[in-house]
Parts: sequence; structure tokens; C-alpha cells
Amino acid sequence: MKKILFVAGREAEYSRSRIVYKALEEQGFEVVGCFPPDKSFKHYPKLIYRAVRLAKSCDLVLVGFYGQIILPIIKLLTGRAIIFDMYIATYHTMVQDRGKAKEGSLKAWFYKLSDIVSCKCSRFIVLESQDHIIECARLFHEQENKFRRIFLAVDDQVIFPRNIARMTEQFLVHFHGEYAPFHGIKYILQAAHLLRNENIHFQIIGKGITFQEDQELARRLELNNVTFIDPVPYETLADYMARADVCLGIFGDNPRTLRVVTNKVVEAIAMAKPLITARNNPVQELLTHEKSVYFVERANPGALADAVLKLKNDENLRNAIAKGGHEVFINHCTLSVLGKEFSKLFKEMNCNANG
Repeated sequence: MKKILFVAGREAEYSRSRIVYKALEEQGFEVVGCFPPDKSFKHYPKLIYRAVRLAKSCDLVLVGFYGQIILPIIKLLTGRAIIFDMYIATYHTMVQDRGKAKEGSLKAWFYKLSDIVSCKCSRFIVLESQDHIIECARLFHEQENKFRRIFLAVDDQVIFPRNIARMTEQFLVHFHGEYAPFHGIKYILQAAHLLRNENIHFQIIGKGITFQEDQELARRLELNNVTFIDPVPYETLADYMARADVCLGIFGDNPRTLRVVTNKVVEAIAMAKPLITARNNPVQELLTHEKSVYFVERANPGALADAVLKLKNDENLRNAIAKGGHEVFINHCTLSVLGKEFSKLFKEMNCNANG
């Protein structure tokens, strides 16, 4: 099986689309990409038409993120067995994280239905943790054996350890993200306030949903130990991380915080940086407290502040976590590992079809 049609609802430059595409190419597959120019739904009719036309000449169809809307239509029009790289569930994102609909409402039911139908139309569904698989199987009425766990990966040809000249003598704590509610940036800011007299500085890169309210909180707290930085190119992000002493994961108080690993967690260990993040079951499938990560209670700025201070004052622990995290990355989260895991799944799909 050599020729893969890779269709996604997000643009080719979107992190998950780009990483999966690159990983498949490195495994020797001919990848036919079918992506919209941006995340607008208005491109979906043309995208689906092109995907249906291309599917005839391809050995396998892989639908990536965001595929909940396009996958059932492609399945209906082609009759092909489909692997769904689900990545994120609509219900978890729109209802449990962003609050676009109340639990139990008709709108929430439609969000959930999009996940249910796309799962029903898939032969295999890829998620990043067994915990996430158990939750999605329960919530979307699927058998767990239909899911496959493949850990998140990042482009290790771009995100890798490097020596960069420091720009401050202060202990530097790094965070980057799209200000999604489950990131819990407000708790990072509150932790920064608690550490205002400890010669510790925070750099926060990105913009997004909670940006304005987080800016307002920073003004109210009169923070002078936090620098807000606009989004930077992916290639530049590694330089900012390289200058940091510690990198941060997620700390939010909503259900999605309990369900995900997130790219920023894997990017931190790819950079061989000590990572602090909220304890949840998915991350614990990959990392171990004080060996490859430092876990804290979510939505607890005091616990986060204590963790930052502990790592600042314990260089040996910092180095041990950084080394352990990077070893985990090499073993489970590189492009090569991601490509090999998808290759195994493609072989399983092929055997299933021939059987």
C-alpha cells in the first residue's frame, strides 16, 4: 500500500496536518494531500469534490483534523474504508472547553452527533491516549477496539535542543498557545503574581480566546514579571523555548484539561526542557512525575508557583526531568515513530480488507 489520500478540514500548514503529512512521506508513502486554504467551512464543498475524485486512484483514505463534517460525506460518496485521525472531538472542544453550548442542549447534541457519525463511518480512529479512547468510546457509543493509540508527535527537524544566548539573567518560564480555556493562562498569571519577588520572569506567546480577559487580569495584578509576545512562526518558537529554564503545559479547570496531552507538552520534551503541567491520565501514560515531568494540581496557581520555585532552586531535579522527558520523546514522539505507527495501522487496514 503506497498511495495515501490525506484529507483534512484544516489547512496544510496547520500543525497536525503538516506533521502527519511529513511523517508519512518519510516512511516512503506517496501522499496526495487534500486541504482547504484556511479553516473556513465555505471551502468544504470543493474540498469534498476533490477528495472524492482523488480517492479512486489511491490505496487508502486517511481523514485528519478537522474531519467530522467531511468524513461521512466522503464515506457515502466513495464507499471506501477510512482511517480517521480524530485528534480532537467537536463535543469536547465546543461544549466542554469553549462553552459554545450548554451540556444537554440541542446545540450540544448536534456537536456530539458530528463526532458519533464520523466515528461510525470510520474503520479505525486514532487518538493520542488510552484514556481519551475510553472516554470517546463511551461518549460516542463505539467499541474500544476500533480505536488506536498513537502518541502526539512534533517535527523534530524543527523543534530540537539548541544553545541560544540568554537575554535575561532571571529564571525564565515559557508558555505558548492559543489561549484556549483549558490552557488556564489565568492560573499562570496568578502564579506569576505570587512569584513577583523571586527573580522569575514569564514569557507567554500567542493570542486567542481568553486573551483579552487574561490581559485584563495582568493589568489588575500589575504584573511586571510577565512579557506577552504575539504569535511567532513555528520555526522561531524553538528559539524562544531554548532560552527558557522551564516550559509550561496546561492548567485549566474544565473537563478538557483532563482529556488531552497537547502539542506544547510534547514540544517541551522535544526541546529537552523541564516541563510543568497539570496532572491528568493522558499525560501520565507518557510521562512520570519528577522523572520526565513535574505534575501539579490543575487550576491551582499556588501549586504552580511552588513547582516553579522548586525547579528554580533544584538544578539537579531540573536536569533530571529535562533528560528523562527527552528520552521519552525520542522513544515515542518523533516524526519517525509517528510514521511507523501509521504504517502499522495501514498494514492492519490492508490485512483487514484482504481478510
